[in-house]
Amino acid sequence: MTSASYLRTDTIPVDRLTPYPGNAKRGDVPAILASLRKNGQYRGLVVREQPDGTLVVLAGNHTRQALAEHGPGDCGTKDCGVCHNSPDWTPAARCDVVKCDDQTALRVNLADNRTSDLGTYDYAGLAELLGSLGDVDGTGYSDQDVQDITALVDLPDEEPKDDNHTAARQAARDGGGLDDEHPDTGNPDVFNPVINLRVPHAVFDRWRTALDAHPGQDDGAKLLGLLGEVETSRARAAA
Repeated sequence: MTSASYLRTDTIPVDRLTPYPGNAKRGDVPAILASLRKNGQYRGLVVREQPDGTLVVLAGNHTRQALAEHGPGDCGTKDCGVCHNSPDWTPAARCDVVKCDDQTALRVNLADNRTSDLGTYDYAGLAELLGSLGDVDGTGYSDQDVQDITALVDLPDEEPKDDNHTAARQAARDGGGLDDEHPDTGNPDVFNPVINLRVPHAVFDRWRTALDAHPGQDDGAKLLGLLGEVETSRARAAA
């Protein structure tokens, strides 16, 4: 079997759904649950039915987790799209059940996680869509995100040379914050650029060693330390 074969659509209790083993994606479960409460489950999970009857989630693992975290009964959120404020609600998910072999199951899991990463945004179109809503509850965006995206779209293509905010505005275009007085208030998940560079293993090992030589809570902080070291070394060599 070289592709997944659709079997049926069914509503299945989440305690019968097995997360995909080794799923590498780390989703924002609270944001997904907020969307579910506001919008309901608008997309089914893709679930593989194995020969022994086990049901394994290929796509939608974090939706399953969010539904489980909601828990049974009325959550107290007005007009909740998950439990519908019913005290009798039991965590369950609408699922598209498929049949496939192990290799296809793995490819479906990887493709579902990766293809969403490969997309980009038309920020002008995004700003228009967000602006058409009365509020952004359940969209995954915050009010600050809307302000940042709107400000980004409104930036002129060219700045006057005597504009003392040119550097800050350029930083905003390059992925930094958008508020001139508070340049780091932009959502890093929305604006920060991603470094994606394929290198030989030996080069990666040297990079990792150099990076780990610097303290920091994440690779961004360690990279900042490494760049500082390089700049200091160049300044000494030039002196």
